[in-house]
Amino acid sequence: MKKSILLLLILLIPLIALAQTAEEYLDKGVAKSKKGDWKGALQDYNKAIELDPNFPLSYSNRANVKLNLGDYKGAIQDCNKAIELSPNHANAYNNRGNAKLKLGDYKGAIQDFNKAIEIDLVELDLNLTLAYYGRGLAKLKLGDYKGAIQDYDKAIELKPNYTAYYNRGLAKAGLVDYKGAIQDFNKAIELKPNHVAYNNRGRAKSNLSDNRGAIQDFNKAIELNPNYATAYLNRGLAKLKLGDYKGAIQDYNKAIELNPNYADAYHNRGAAKYHLGDYKGAIQEYDKAIEINPKDATAYLYRGATKSNIGDYKGAIEDYDKAIEINPKDATAYLDRGTAKSNMGDYKGTIEDYDKAIEINPKDALVYYNRGVAKSNLGDYKEAIKNFNKAIELNPNNADAYYNRGTVKSNIGDNRGAIQDDNKAIEINPKDAKAYYNRGLSKIKLGQKDSGCLDLSKAGEMGTMQAYDLIKQYCQ
Repeated sequence: MKKSILLLLILLIPLIALAQTAEEYLDKGVAKSKKGDWKGALQDYNKAIELDPNFPLSYSNRANVKLNLGDYKGAIQDCNKAIELSPNHANAYNNRGNAKLKLGDYKGAIQDFNKAIEIDLVELDLNLTLAYYGRGLAKLKLGDYKGAIQDYDKAIELKPNYTAYYNRGLAKAGLVDYKGAIQDFNKAIELKPNHVAYNNRGRAKSNLSDNRGAIQDFNKAIELNPNYATAYLNRGLAKLKLGDYKGAIQDYNKAIELNPNYADAYHNRGAAKYHLGDYKGAIQEYDKAIEINPKDATAYLYRGATKSNIGDYKGAIEDYDKAIEINPKDATAYLDRGTAKSNMGDYKGTIEDYDKAIEINPKDALVYYNRGVAKSNLGDYKEAIKNFNKAIELNPNNADAYYNRGTVKSNIGDNRGAIQDDNKAIEINPKDAKAYYNRGLSKIKLGQKDSGCLDLSKAGEMGTMQAYDLIKQYCQ
């Protein structure tokens, strides 16, 4: 009898030793998560929840695993359960905020990060830095660059790291603070050199017109990741700005080789071909960009400009129509469509488009100038002068605005006013032959024959051959 009891105890002891608690499974899950063994961690957290379904940390940690596995909706469900069990569980709000970020619910994410920060500020939890970082990212996605910078400032104050500097750099670039962005990208690169940081620093440099410095950064990005199509695209753009159109095309070729559906690469390759005078090739590139992305308003805009350049104004207007349909707030599309209509002699339609462009952007001197030309073509000289006045107010160095205002004044018999405008045009551009021509004619009308003939002679010398007809008529 004693032997049977002893044998039973010996058999039970190993079984008792193998039993584990929920906390032990939780610890095992944490260890596996640190190693990136998400499948193993998930199994351990499942077991921990099975043994103790009322322990919030198990749900919160399992949510983090699901985040890393791309199961964002599942992560939110686990966070909801963790918060139900423990309403002040900061980590659950953090994880739920990150899941909402991944799903594009940026406003919902901010609400969760707000709650995490509120709890952490009271409890001084270590997740506070992550909450500021996450909220900063949500604000960045919503275009709230100032708010994002404030959050990244706080995250960096608590725990400086590559991601906070990098994202703060993106936010500063969004505010057109390219120098500040470069400083942050410098720090990010110092902490963790990688192709993405070099690429974005290059973009900031290019926006500051330091295209040679930008190319150096794009070179480095490509060295670190030779298959990074975006760096080839951006290096091509920097070369485009420097006038190296053939070099730009080579980079766009590589970007397209790496990503055959890269609409921006076709688009920009079209721009390079346009500058090389290959208008047919440019249109083909814009065709491809539009085929890939039919909602690319800029591709329609550029294709329209190319068609205008070869005299296909009807085709250009069709492209401008499409660009405006996609983006009704694009003042440039109305401006360019108006110019195409002007080239077809539709001055009323031209003025309607210029009116719309001015409504959208009342600070664009070029639109006022062009509207002045259109009004002049319709014989509305009073309104033409008003538009040239506004164009000059916005851009006092536009010689053509003075010249055209002078021409209108001459047409209404104000030759003295015309001479003053031609004087200004010549002051700004001493090689403006047409201004000498008009000034000479105005002076002759005022009886200033000798001075007027000298102006006509200067205009002829500069290539305005009709000046010699007036010289024969008035100066011999």
